[in-house]
Amino acid sequence: MRCIAMPLLQGLAWCLGRLPQGATLALGRALAWLGWPLLGSRRRVARINVDLCFPELDARARRRLADASVVNTVIGALELVRAWHIPASRLDGMAEVTGLEHLRAALATGRGVLLVTGHFTCSELAGRLLGHALGRPVRVVVRRHNNACLEAWFDRSREAVYGPTIGKKDVRGLIRALQAGEPVAYSADQNFTYQCAFVPFFDVPAATLTATPEIMRRGRAVMLPFWFHRAADGRYRIRIEASWPGWPAGDPGQDAARYMEELEAVVRECPEQYLWAHRRFKTRPAGEPAVY
Repeated sequence: MRCIAMPLLQGLAWCLGRLPQGATLALGRALAWLGWPLLGSRRRVARINVDLCFPELDARARRRLADASVVNTVIGALELVRAWHIPASRLDGMAEVTGLEHLRAALATGRGVLLVTGHFTCSELAGRLLGHALGRPVRVVVRRHNNACLEAWFDRSREAVYGPTIGKKDVRGLIRALQAGEPVAYSADQNFTYQCAFVPFFDVPAATLTATPEIMRRGRAVMLPFWFHRAADGRYRIRIEASWPGWPAGDPGQDAARYMEELEAVVRECPEQYLWAHRRFKTRPAGEPAVY
């Protein structure tokens, strides 16, 4: 993408970030409908994932769930822009936050907090809303892009609301943020090819990062689960839970399996808002065929 187009995109993003919530959701659904033919690969991946993970549903129900997840992924792109550009004054009343006392108590000890979550479609907006309720930014871990113009724009936008971003592969930066007593939203539920173990996710072996407990140890951090979804009324439900008893247990595979077990339970609460368009099962155990 040429840098010359960036001012136009930034202006459009600024406008989108200020739309009323109802208009944002309606626009997202309309864009998904208009772009449906262009979303073929994402629809295919979502349907494969849902077929694997929800065998108890009939074929029609699985198709509806997969397609709804793709629509929510498109809406999520607008929620991402909204997270960066909505004025702080308009965040009041957008979310119901429970369990904030767990986060405040952990931060009061001077330790960093690793807010363990998953890849849901409204992830960055949930981070912005949590930071607003907390009264301080929640740092985010992000995937870097190859396009220098886009990366510069994304980084500026994120830094304005979350503080300096942490690259997905910047483990040292993540540890430094935790050592400095920062709260950091952290998702380790995508396909990994390094430091991983195959553990069940919806009874399907999934390559899952095993380094999370070591990051906590090196960062001297507290782990708190961080869950969220967009409710039927358009508002967001965010909850911080107490640390899982007995976690980490000291066995990397067992700890990764516990994370996937807890995440699965939350995904089942609102499955259409999980990022099923990601190839979660791309890496397979030895001898097993590819699923995509």
